[in-house]
Amino acid sequence: MVRKKDEINKQTKPAPFDGGGEVTMRCLLEGPEEMYQKGRVFNHNTVHPGSAIGIHTHHGESETYYILSGSGIYHDNGKDVEVHAGDVCFCGDGQTHGLKAVNEPIEMIALILYK
Repeated sequence: MVRKKDEINKQTKPAPFDGGGEVTMRCLLEGPEEMYQKGRVFNHNTVHPGSAIGIHTHHGESETYYILSGSGIYHDNGKDVEVHAGDVCFCGDGQTHGLKAVNEPIEMIALILYK
């Protein structure tokens, strides 16, 4: 399968988990069916300046962010860590995280896999 750039489902919507602002989400794979039931999200996301993916906990799954460009603050189980392009953020089963873009957009890959 090849999904051309103009075929990728792209939506800008309010940031999830009451993070505030907006996030643009590009679904690279369309849910569990395209991920062999091993996960549910494989996205290229943009967290716009002043916006955040609100703090939330994962249950029965993990989420990994790979920061492509920009910088911001990653909430890692109660600790805030500055992140930059090239950093990888991992949130395991039962753990809590969030991500805020402060002065510039954050472009990232988000991958959610089932435990």
